Amino acid sequence: MPVLITSQTATPPSISLHQLRQRAERLLSLCGCPRSELSILLLNDPEMAQLNEQYRNKLGPTNVLAFAIQEGGGEHLPTELLGDVIISLDTASREATIDGVTLHQRVTILLIHGLLHLLGFDHERSRAEALAMLERETQLLSELLTEERRGKMVSLAINVDHVATLRQARGITEPDPVLAAGICELAGAQGIVVHLREDRRHIQDRDVRLLRQTVKSKLNLEMGATEEIIAIALEIKPDMITLVPEKRKELTTEGGLNVAGQKKKMQEVIARMRKAGIPVSLFIDPDSRQINAAHEVGATFVEIHTGRYCDATTEQLRDKEFTLIATAAEEAYEMGLRVNAGHGLNYLNTRRVAALGTIEELSIGHAVMARAIYVGLDQAVREMLALLPAG
Repeated sequence: MPVLITSQTATPPSISLHQLRQRAERLLSLCGCPRSELSILLLNDPEMAQLNEQYRNKLGPTNVLAFAIQEGGGEHLPTELLGDVIISLDTASREATIDGVTLHQRVTILLIHGLLHLLGFDHERSRAEALAMLERETQLLSELLTEERRGKMVSLAINVDHVATLRQARGITEPDPVLAAGICELAGAQGIVVHLREDRRHIQDRDVRLLRQTVKSKLNLEMGATEEIIAIALEIKPDMITLVPEKRKELTTEGGLNVAGQKKKMQEVIARMRKAGIPVSLFIDPDSRQINAAHEVGATFVEIHTGRYCDATTEQLRDKEFTLIATAAEEAYEMGLRVNAGHGLNYLNTRRVAALGTIEELSIGHAVMARAIYVGLDQAVREMLALLPAG
């Protein structure tokens, strides 16, 4: 097996070993040695400190060590055996916090550093070689992320709530969100989203029932965790549900669900949905606490709330909010959660979020419906699809 990963940490590692193995295999290919064998060992600081003192005569732990098979008496072994990269997850975690990146991102950087040592790079020999190694590390990281995104198509789910909002304003039968959903699908949308609110301000029960019968792609029912709406979801059985917070006086959903503050309730709803075969997504702010809670209660998806990024009034604030989204999406992905995103996305700010390799689907409604007034719904959907990575 080209990549062997062993964890000797005191507790199970808080990163995806599957993703780490995939990245290691991609890196071997990018380095021109796809058939070479690589061993990765994950340790805590005490064990790393012992190795650091034993082999480098240095006290305390370090972040990564690399031992090439062809050194230290291994010259007679097959050249395909590269050696060992040993990483301290304790040190990597501290460095990730300082650098403002996820643990998996930091471990990936350390893996690249260790792999280059196995391939003959050594930043301690000279300043010129240190610069060459740093340049190669940066290049490999960029190539790795590009390759991970290649072939990944981000899906577009269209929220048709605002079609119903316009209908309800006159209390008549037009425009029809069911017909609008069909137009969106014909234009290429891969999903339809509706929010059946407790106050029924836009989407009605009849709409959801008809959409369940007519949607050919995927029907995502947004809902609050109230007993009445839960019963409707269990009866209709949409392709998935997204639990969202609801406030009667809000114009639209104003923030993410506080999963951490209501774990027991979320677990109960998710268990009922799982029994009925309905995957559950939780609409949450880009916050580590909420992501951990979503994982703990058994959600299949999280939908990252992009509202603050979309509403940012300065470039600096927008960059800050985007970083939070990117980090949250990476954290959720590392935990095995599937990641969607939405709220406030439009034709100017969507492309950046869509480029994140960890996000599967974007949920967009208002911007598409507003654009449809000028160019028609079919064209508005196609223009949004053109902004997404096509794989």
